[in-house]
Amino acid sequence: MRITITLLLTLMVAAPLAGQTRRPAPSAKEPPFFLHPFFLASGEQFAASKTFDAAFGTESLRPFWGGGVQIGLRRNLFVEIAVSHFSATGERAFVAGGQAFPLGIPLTATITPFEVTGGYRYRLSKVIVPYVGVGVGSYAYSERSSFNDTGEDVSESHAGFIVLGGIEFRVHRWVGVGVDAEYTHVTGILGDAGISQAFGEHDLGGTSVRVKILVGR
Repeated sequence: MRITITLLLTLMVAAPLAGQTRRPAPSAKEPPFFLHPFFLASGEQFAASKTFDAAFGTESLRPFWGGGVQIGLRRNLFVEIAVSHFSATGERAFVAGGQAFPLGIPLTATITPFEVTGGYRYRLSKVIVPYVGVGVGSYAYSERSSFNDTGEDVSESHAGFIVLGGIEFRVHRWVGVGVDAEYTHVTGILGDAGISQAFGEHDLGGTSVRVKILVGR
């Protein structure tokens, strides 16, 4: 009888202890390596806002479209390579008394950034992944007009500096959506001639809001 009572007491104590045992939460760590191709859309507020407003009209954000690939490394580090493109058609202008006056001469400008960024990602959960990064880029700029004489068209490229930060949301096992803010500083292209010189604007960079659709686990 004593043995039976002892066994019953042991089972009564062991049962609630077993019920309190929980499985460990799934890890939210980043995988040691991944490859995420992505589509990129962004709207940029140019630092040379007066120059672009005079030539292409007033807009709060100028659209860029492109894509690239994000490569995950160990210790939550990543490298991102992106190419995007901007194109706008407006007209040439001249500046007098600090005010721009259109000339009625058609003008098309394009900007093609090639950017390489390195940074740090931290997976807060299976869904939320904040990240920050810095990098460099090559920015090709061109101006074309059907009324230009030989040599008046512009085609230049220059290096620039990048800082960015944002959050990626894993909306599906194979799909992520990244939203970030990027600051670029690009000198050496604007400010030597034309309306950018008249306005004293030398920076082709600016601040942009970017949206990325990433594919991959």
